[in-house]
Amino acid sequence: MAWRELLLVSCLSAAVLLCILREGTSASVGTRQVAGQEAQEGVEQKIFMQESDASNFLQKRSKRSPKSQEEVNAENRQKLWVDELRKEYHEEQRNEYENFVEEQNDEQEERSREAIEQWREWHYDGLYPPYLYNRHHI
Repeated sequence: MAWRELLLVSCLSAAVLLCILREGTSASVGTRQVAGQEAQEGVEQKIFMQESDASNFLQKRSKRSPKSQEEVNAENRQKLWVDELRKEYHEEQRNEYENFVEEQNDEQEERSREAIEQWREWHYDGLYPPYLYNRHHI
């Protein structure tokens, strides 16, 4: 039971302390806060549009009305960008595949070269060059 009372008293004291500290900081800001608010309002006026401009901006055109040149240009830029990304992706995939094939061919050539060298060493008869067509038949 005592630990509940202790917990309650500590929570209440923390809440009172936070309330006092919040009031103290808001009172200590003074004129700097007012100047900051004025500067922030100026920035907001630069960022946000007037209501009439915003409503005109968000109006949808009808389905049959022609697109403006800006819309056409924006769509074309987006299509060109997507095409460029697709081109880069396929080029990268092709390069990776070509590198893979080249490595596979190199490994196959190395294995066949080693096998040929082993065959030649095994069948060498002391003549130069050590090929079958140079063998002397008795």
